[in-house]
Amino acid sequence: MNIRSIGLVGYGEVGKIFGAGLKPLPGVTAVSAWDLKFAQVAARAAETGHAHAAGIVVQPSMQALCAACDLVISAVTASSTFAVAQEAAPFLRAGTVFLDLNSASPGTKQRAAAVIDAAGGRYIEAGVMTSVPPHGIKVPMLLGGAGAPGLAAQLGQWGMDATAVSERIGVASAIKMCRSVMIKGLEALVIESYATARAYGVEEHVLPTLAETFPSIDWQRQGAYFFSRVVQHGKRRAEEMREAANTVREAGFEPLMASATADRQQWVADQAAARLFEGLAKDAPWQAYADRLLAGRKR
Repeated sequence: MNIRSIGLVGYGEVGKIFGAGLKPLPGVTAVSAWDLKFAQVAARAAETGHAHAAGIVVQPSMQALCAACDLVISAVTASSTFAVAQEAAPFLRAGTVFLDLNSASPGTKQRAAAVIDAAGGRYIEAGVMTSVPPHGIKVPMLLGGAGAPGLAAQLGQWGMDATAVSERIGVASAIKMCRSVMIKGLEALVIESYATARAYGVEEHVLPTLAETFPSIDWQRQGAYFFSRVVQHGKRRAEEMREAANTVREAGFEPLMASATADRQQWVADQAAARLFEGLAKDAPWQAYADRLLAGRKR
């Protein structure tokens, strides 16, 4: 693939990380970004200022971004996956690669692929298999679609960790979503279990029993990480889990656990939006987060 100009739809946490990582790659002449926040008075200055400082070209619209790029990367919230594909499709140049990083169900990815491919683009789905910040653009990704092998080869030349798993759209997303049922479900379980144990004053008894059963896990440290990530990104995680629930539903099962996980993630996000955790450091112990939840309960 001859990719020289790259565009990012979505300039949030993932978009910023990918922008910074992609810009210095050999052969890449420009990295652009478009985000709805660029058009919002309250957020425009901070977001475009960050992009300019990072050497990212701020595009005035989706149309301008698509016109300027050989590779368009969609990095938005799960609920916006299909809408972004629909918006981008009419503006893509023939043969433009559209890489969808979003955590969405196989059915959602298939619908997005249909509109991109019908418009002359080349849709490739990505299942991002772990949290992006520790890895940057080298985060492990599974790619799916007819163009997946070619794009995986190109990304590999750039030192990225991309593996083509199928030419069928939906396979990579199914792998990602099934994993999310477990991982995000564990986050929700830890928050519910730990906060409840804290309320009863029995955490010093509960955590050692977990360590006995799963000795390879540092339950204190893992608990703190889970609380921190859900507090920071609960809304995004809840959206992902709604897509995970759709994945389960598309398989013909009632998504009881995935739906409950989405509800717990959303609940934590709502507490964060109400500033319940204001002032807590990202590396605070899990007990500090649980104590805030207990205080909020009493209020």
